[in-house]
Amino acid sequence: MQEYELKYGCNPNQKPARIYMEGKELPIQVKNGRAGYINFLDAFNGWQLVRELKKATGLPAAASFKHVSPAGAAVGLPLSDVEKKIYWVDDMEIEFTPLANAYIRARGADRMSSFGDFISLSDVCDAATAQVIKREVSDGVIAPGYTDEALAILKEKKKGNYCVIEIDPDYEPAPVEHKEVFGITFEQGRNELVIDDAFFANIVTENKELPEQAKIDLAIAMITLKYTQSNSVCYVKGGQAIGIGAGQQSRIHCTRLAGSKADNWWLRQSPQVLGLQFVDGIKRADRDNAIDLYMGEDYMDVLADGAWEKIFKVKPEVFTAEEKRAWLDQNCDVALGSDAFFPFGDNIERAHRSGVKYVAEPGGSIRDDHVIETCNKYGMVMSFTGLRLFHH
Repeated sequence: MQEYELKYGCNPNQKPARIYMEGKELPIQVKNGRAGYINFLDAFNGWQLVRELKKATGLPAAASFKHVSPAGAAVGLPLSDVEKKIYWVDDMEIEFTPLANAYIRARGADRMSSFGDFISLSDVCDAATAQVIKREVSDGVIAPGYTDEALAILKEKKKGNYCVIEIDPDYEPAPVEHKEVFGITFEQGRNELVIDDAFFANIVTENKELPEQAKIDLAIAMITLKYTQSNSVCYVKGGQAIGIGAGQQSRIHCTRLAGSKADNWWLRQSPQVLGLQFVDGIKRADRDNAIDLYMGEDYMDVLADGAWEKIFKVKPEVFTAEEKRAWLDQNCDVALGSDAFFPFGDNIERAHRSGVKYVAEPGGSIRDDHVIETCNKYGMVMSFTGLRLFHH
């Protein structure tokens, strides 16, 4: 197959649309359903991300993509009982395989953003992972293969129309890539930068203790940023991205956006949220929306008389700002990556409020000394990578 005809391009009015390779076969097989233009953008970016995460960590990896940026990315570490509950898998009677755990983490960290995602898996999709995918609202999945049982499960999704793509794991693209905008062709060398332990060797803060888990988390942050629309910032903890701020014109807005998502991930684990009693039969997306509102400033949208009765069995107490701050102050050892330098120390101040201890950024700002000074104030460890990771 040298080309694949798409239903339409980014929008229904953009026709004709296809993906193709000149004189070569496409390195994919569409095993089920029909993929669209944006689906393939998400799939190919996501596949590169999880492939790199697998190489960097040795662990199965998964990504949840929306609109050509990851909503979540993670490696296959075991899930705690609390994590199983906040990711809505505590009721599943499956083998929690490393690949299933990777997707559960990638999907669950920011469930509001990952709703309707396109999934990327680093390894052959097993039945357990397929069972998790089956119950989520998703557009499709790309992986280097599928077991017979997994493929059968996925083919049942979306009335048989779920998009399942298999990619050749040995495929390597040409070293020079092209992109056309307004009839004009852009050409550049592919970003083949390898992110490993040596990437974080230049530690510029007073605190220079960078434990192994922090190196893994920083690698996850930077590899995730490599495939996130810039400007972008990524918070990571325990092998998973917990907050991604993508495509913001201002870096502090990236840091705030990603930080608020990281905060929500941590707040979901609080006794106040874990103790919410939902009415029977409520849909998973409605639970996610209710939790998001309950934790935010618009909590009365779900706590007002006439509203809460449709969501909760028992009316919850207001989750006060003081209670939220006290819980957030317990978060610690979070890693933070930035795709370009922090121009001001205000980014570090904001990161500190979300439990950040480890930071990686290129450096090179005229105010680097102020950024370093702010890190030193909080005992953070910061590495200057010297390399920017813009992606457009």
